Amino acid sequence: MAAKITSTVAKEGDGTVQITFSLPWEEVQKAKEGVITDLAKDVEVPGFRKGKAPVSKAEEKIPMETIIQKIVGKLLPDALGEAITKEKLKLAIYPHIHVLKADTGEPWQVVAETCELPQISLGNYKELVKGAIKAKQIWTPEKGKDEKEKELSKEEKQQEVIKVLLSSIKINIPKILVEEEVNARLTSLLDRIEKLGLSLDGYLASLGKTPEGLRGDYTKQAEETLALDLILDKIGAEEGLKVTEGEIDEVIKASAADPSLKEKLNTPEQRRLISGILRRRASLDSLTSLL
Repeated sequence: MAAKITSTVAKEGDGTVQITFSLPWEEVQKAKEGVITDLAKDVEVPGFRKGKAPVSKAEEKIPMETIIQKIVGKLLPDALGEAITKEKLKLAIYPHIHVLKADTGEPWQVVAETCELPQISLGNYKELVKGAIKAKQIWTPEKGKDEKEKELSKEEKQQEVIKVLLSSIKINIPKILVEEEVNARLTSLLDRIEKLGLSLDGYLASLGKTPEGLRGDYTKQAEETLALDLILDKIGAEEGLKVTEGEIDEVIKASAADPSLKEKLNTPEQRRLISGILRRRASLDSLTSLL
């Protein structure tokens, strides 16, 4: 009987999940034959037409890293699905795959790193919000005469609500989730800088920041953004807030004057993202309306 792919799951306190797989060499070898055959179709070897060279010759032209990635990509999905089902994992992001060992004749070791969403205890958040805003609106002599009659705007109330939620509801956000958000922000920043014809060093110098300082700022921002999103998602779920398909359609229509952009937004994944944004906005509005 052929050896099966095995896995072990380790969880950390912040929700990080590491699934370590052992891929039997027999399975690796079998997958490798199919991978090399497929890759050889696009390999050019002197003296042969493209894709017509012997597989052994074509293999010499294919980077080993590419072969390893393709083998892991062929073997891991089913094993990953089984591990998730067996351990009843509720993953927040698709796993980051790391190959630890890929030696000939021995089992390969592969780690899938991901995380589950943290548990959130909202507590008596409505009363905390009401109390904070009332305290903000109470006039005291040091505030001055002009502030006595001042009414907070909707935007100011929303900012106060956000402050209360972030300060009163503590969440242990998985490191991998924060890192993914930070990297996405840094990638977006680099794209913008390149379009302006600037260098990262020049941009940082204009701000008086170091790369480490910039990453630190983005890490803090990412933690607050993720925490707020998770809190508002939880509030939306507890309050039973719903987003209709019509509301999503309206957002797509308003955001996409370009037909090609509209098509990109009107996919199941994008509609889910828009729905999440709208529900979080509804959660924030519901708290602001209490004031």
